[in-house]
Amino acid sequence: MSTKVAIIGAGGMAQYHIDGFRQAGAEIVAIADLNEEAAKATAKEYGVAQTFGSVEGMFEAMPDLDAVSIIVPNKFHAPLAVQALSAGKHVFCEKPPGLNADEVQQMKAASEASSKHLMFNFNNRARPESYAMMEYVADGTIGNINSAQAKWIRRTGIPGFGGWFTNKSLSGGGPLIDLLHMVDLSMHLMGYPEPAYVMGNTFSDFITDKNFKGPWGIPDNAEGVNDVEAAAHGFVTFKTGQTLSLQVSWAELVKREEVSVVFQGTGAGGKIERLFGIDGLDETCIDSCELYVQENGNSVNRDIIVDACEDMGRSRSAANFIYSIEGKEEPLNTPDQAVSLMKIIDAIYESAESGKPAAC
Repeated sequence: MSTKVAIIGAGGMAQYHIDGFRQAGAEIVAIADLNEEAAKATAKEYGVAQTFGSVEGMFEAMPDLDAVSIIVPNKFHAPLAVQALSAGKHVFCEKPPGLNADEVQQMKAASEASSKHLMFNFNNRARPESYAMMEYVADGTIGNINSAQAKWIRRTGIPGFGGWFTNKSLSGGGPLIDLLHMVDLSMHLMGYPEPAYVMGNTFSDFITDKNFKGPWGIPDNAEGVNDVEAAAHGFVTFKTGQTLSLQVSWAELVKREEVSVVFQGTGAGGKIERLFGIDGLDETCIDSCELYVQENGNSVNRDIIVDACEDMGRSRSAANFIYSIEGKEEPLNTPDQAVSLMKIIDAIYESAESGKPAAC
């Protein structure tokens, strides 16, 4: 029998979750949203039979439900995940894992208590470029990665003003917590070392300037607040001696939107990169994947050719969740890794506030 999955939240990311789950052979049986009209619209678009206005009502009506995916504002990730896990459902949660590391610890504990899978949509791990680069990690070509640089920078990418993205009580922060993908991917390539200390700073320039609004996001809310950062820079040292520098922004005076991980290993260096066009849309992006080696006294740069993947691994990441539940693949991420990632995010915010290094 196929795995039965419900979607919690009728937002735009639902299309990728539904696509990936169906690719893996799962059955999408329901969509739940506090705005049931939105749930009905999404269900109609994607051919899902049932909708609910509450998670409690859905769980009561569908006791044989196997799993849920959570696609809601960040504040509700942890409580919904704990609720679903406690009800005996596997959970696939959108990023970030929670508002902070303490919340993710609670989610991890609920997963362990229920013996159910808890995974997060760190979809960039599921890009063809990332799979290919991990093969070079696994076969020893890259060796030990001593240092890496993670970057997701935007020039005009604020996702609406006064909505939940710019409200710290709902989002937990700005681009640092929203665009944590490249920090996660860097650590994935590095073997997810345990962080030791962080030095970081945040910048709020342009966070209220509508000239820096992105081409997507949610509608502006004139009654809302804009109390998150527009950019963050930081440096992480790990207990292994490895290091990571990071730059993330929604609004920063850079040439163009860039999403990249660059690393320096003992056997080879490399880069995974996506450059966006001026419209900031996936359809105009340029992807590249490279490996840097020394051969016979020469510096050799290799282009790694992979299949195109416009959605940055989103559907493949969702498929991995189903395959993991069914024992067909290893999970692309774990709750322990999510806790480590959020410890770094927490420490950067702490360092930015204190002006001093922060322990993780």
